[in-house]
Amino acid sequence: MLVATPIGNLGDLSPRAVSTIAEADAVCCEDTRRTAKLLTHAGIRARRLIVVNEHTEAERIGEVLGVLGRGGTVAVVTDAGTPGVSDPGERLVRAAIEAGHEVQAVPGASAALAALVVSGLPTGRFVVEGFLPRTGSARRDRLAEVAAERRTTVLFEAPHRLARTLTDLREACGPGRGVVVVRELTKLHEQRWAGTLAEAADRASAGEPIGEHVVVLAGAPPPIAADDDTIRAELAAELALGASRRDAADRVAARLGVARNRVYALVTAR
Repeated sequence: MLVATPIGNLGDLSPRAVSTIAEADAVCCEDTRRTAKLLTHAGIRARRLIVVNEHTEAERIGEVLGVLGRGGTVAVVTDAGTPGVSDPGERLVRAAIEAGHEVQAVPGASAALAALVVSGLPTGRFVVEGFLPRTGSARRDRLAEVAAERRTTVLFEAPHRLARTLTDLREACGPGRGVVVVRELTKLHEQRWAGTLAEAADRASAGEPIGEHVVVLAGAPPPIAADDDTIRAELAAELALGASRRDAADRVAARLGVARNRVYALVTAR
């Protein structure tokens, strides 16, 4: 059973979640200390806690399948929110299904959905990007994909990396793209801020933000038919800001909605 837990307000723990955790033969959790506080709040005494986090999930699969194989039930929780969404759980689910066991969800709090619905941005079509890669070509490539995404995009970020991520998004998407930044969802000091990526990056850089953040990014505008002169002008602007030829090509291609190889051919011909 994948059991959603509160993302801040403990009052969001549902009665079904309480009974599911209480009746489980084992509870998989990221951090026994955090989960113990939640269980104490709910008046639950777990029979068995199994630590399943990003470092241990793969090696705990056998132990979990052993409990299920003996006819037991396993509840999977994370520190906050729904298991398997930017949190451990995906590999456990896949292994359980492949072994022939039934998997069910006890729905509840989700930071991605909560931020999306209060953002004011289009919700009919959206994508949850989660955390961006931290460095290198993986981050650069993902930023280019996000910049070209026509749907509303939901990203997660830690407070000490927020300014850098908003700055990178500004460079990839352009300074005028709309964005909503939500912090401390469901908690006492929940805050929603809306503006452009340029404003958001400047605001985050002015001082280290506090609390976990969800960034909801407006989708890319419809692509326009860009001629070579327009592409060259955009490339010149990127290069003047210090971007490498590769980064400039990635950003301009995403921003204008044109093929990267066309843009790269123009930038290398300079």
